[in-house]
Amino acid sequence: MGKIVLVVGGARSGKSSFAESYAASKGKKIAYIATAQVYDKEMEYRVKLHKSRRPSAWKTYEFPYQAEQAIVEAAKEHDMILFDCITLYLSNLLCKENAAIDLSKDSEEVFSAFQQIVQAAKEANCTIVFVSNEVGAGIVPENALAREYRDLAGLVNQMIAREAEDVFLVTCGIPVNIKKIAENLGE
Repeated sequence: MGKIVLVVGGARSGKSSFAESYAASKGKKIAYIATAQVYDKEMEYRVKLHKSRRPSAWKTYEFPYQAEQAIVEAAKEHDMILFDCITLYLSNLLCKENAAIDLSKDSEEVFSAFQQIVQAAKEANCTIVFVSNEVGAGIVPENALAREYRDLAGLVNQMIAREAEDVFLVTCGIPVNIKKIAENLGE
């Protein structure tokens, strides 16, 4: 049975750095599932930054789609998997070629994809650290796709958090295990 850890935070909160440190301190053989797709120079820079921080011993799986397959493969050889990140993966699903235009159909496809990811994580015999953005704390977006993305990101984060043993909120570079706090409060 796999252990699930969720690390959430806003942009530049330190969530990926914390997740990398957590994986390095708890794992012996570490896999990194990268979900980003490079479409411009800015994203190319971000990918290079993440790559530069990873030890060469970590094996990278690049899966912008069908990430559950990467989890199954990585779990065969690794005791720790770092999945970075849930919200980029969500964007891939919503913006892929031939994506549904119907919002209810989008939701069904997204939930199905993430249920497969969570199921693969639960069946893996290792720890899986999921990184995700907390996008619901800002203003209401002006367009339907952005609102759908925000809503689905929040719902997917909740889905993973329910299954996670630990949920860390990272803000200003400081991680706090909010699931432990909630348990201590009897929630």
